[in-house]
Parts: sequence; structure tokens; C-alpha cells
Amino acid sequence: CYFQLCNEDYNWWWRAFLTSGSSGLYLFVYSIVYMSTKMVMTRGVSILLYVGYMLIASYSFFMLTGAVGFLACFLFVHAIYGAVKVE
Repeated sequence: CYFQLCNEDYNWWWRAFLTSGSSGLYLFVYSIVYMSTKMVMTRGVSILLYVGYMLIASYSFFMLTGAVGFLACFLFVHAIYGAVKVE
């Protein structure tokens, strides 16, 4: 977040959200790898339910971690710009 501000990237909030939210994408990819290597599913309905529920869980995790990352970066930016005295 700080390095983006140093490079005058004022769209830092999207990168803060997407960077921390990308762990939801990792969770979904890992769940697919886990399903294909460790789980034994023979019916298509079971696979569809598993992928559907993991998609919902991964999206929820993406939104949660993205919000936490954005709020942390927002509070950091607010703190460093609140300490600057302009005269």
C-alpha cells in the first residue's frame, strides 16, 4: 500500500482489496486439487454440489479477506496522512 502511494498510484484501494482477496482464489483452486487427488466421487451430482459449495465458500472468503485488507490499508493511509502537517 505504501509503495503504491510512493508511485502516485491513487487507485490503491482496488489493489489492496484484490491482493488480500486473492486468497479466496487460492482456496478454490486448492479445493479442486483436493477433490481430484484425495476424494473419491463417482456421481456427477456429488461433484457439482462440492464445486458449488466451495465456490460459494471461496467467494465469501474472497470478500471477507478483501474487506479486511482494504480496511487495514485504509487505516494505514489515514494514519500516515493524518500525521502530515501542512502549513
